[in-house]
Amino acid sequence: MTNLYYAAACQTAFDCPIDRDQIAQRTKRMCEMIENTIVGYEPFFDVRLLVFPEFAHAAPIYDSVAKLRDRLAVEVPNEHTDRYVALAKKYGCYIQTGTFLEIDESYDDVVFNTTVLIGPEGVLSKYRKVNPWIPWELHASPHDIPDYHDDPFPVVDTELGRLGVAICYDWLFPETIRQIAFNGAEVIIRVSAYMDPWGATPPMDWWTLFNRARAAENTAYVVASNQGASLAGYPPFSWPGGSMVVDYDGRVLAQADPGEGEKVVVAPIDIDALRSERKRRVGHDMLAQLRTEVHPYMQQQQMAPAERHPLTGETIRERIQTAKDRLEERS
Repeated sequence: MTNLYYAAACQTAFDCPIDRDQIAQRTKRMCEMIENTIVGYEPFFDVRLLVFPEFAHAAPIYDSVAKLRDRLAVEVPNEHTDRYVALAKKYGCYIQTGTFLEIDESYDDVVFNTTVLIGPEGVLSKYRKVNPWIPWELHASPHDIPDYHDDPFPVVDTELGRLGVAICYDWLFPETIRQIAFNGAEVIIRVSAYMDPWGATPPMDWWTLFNRARAAENTAYVVASNQGASLAGYPPFSWPGGSMVVDYDGRVLAQADPGEGEKVVVAPIDIDALRSERKRRVGHDMLAQLRTEVHPYMQQQQMAPAERHPLTGETIRERIQTAKDRLEERS
């Protein structure tokens, strides 16, 4: 167990990809960033965990699942994750990849938004976004798949501690991050493409707000990498960056200056300190003190799983309206 190490939040600034043939060049650049970060910081810090943003490999720029599957989606693992595995073996590091648009032969007419955790042993976990940014994202959630056979919230026990991850919009749902914490996560990774105006600049600095809140309420480190792409590269959105590392009391340990562009920030992760605090605390122990039974809302269905695939903007809006109607009836 490496009890004290450094994590790097690495933000990218690629133009919007239009075809899967463009993924290789993005992978090449992220591999360069990994090596530059590990070697460049070596005289100062032992960088062992490197995190990349959502849409680093591909983004949902087309208006149908069929087009996404035809032009951008790939199987995961793939030749790109193989390159990250090689670097993880070379340097003994762990890499949370930027997301892929994923196809899986087990699920027809479906695209997932997927990130994988990679270590020296290879691919350690696959996380598929549970809360796509609706109505614009046509990715399926594991929630939309009957009898989904994988754990939607994988947590991996590694020499860096117990690592979990969630993607972008997932972080606006405290239940999602809470589940990852209750699955044992000590470091919760955020892979994100969080656009303006909900970035790192007041008065709408949701990026910083939710990263800090989720860290404090779950007594966990948060390592959060955000997109730094420009408006020209990703119309109609610009991406404010602000990648950051937060400790288990919600303190910002390091943060990139808000604004577009490639940036890397590093900060220490002290797993021994975290475990000691979790063990000794009586006050502000929001995991142990959760009064589960007094919160019945989680037993009431809100957003229903998808009844059919492929997803479309229309079917997503129909499900949103049904959920709104249910809420109004209960109020």
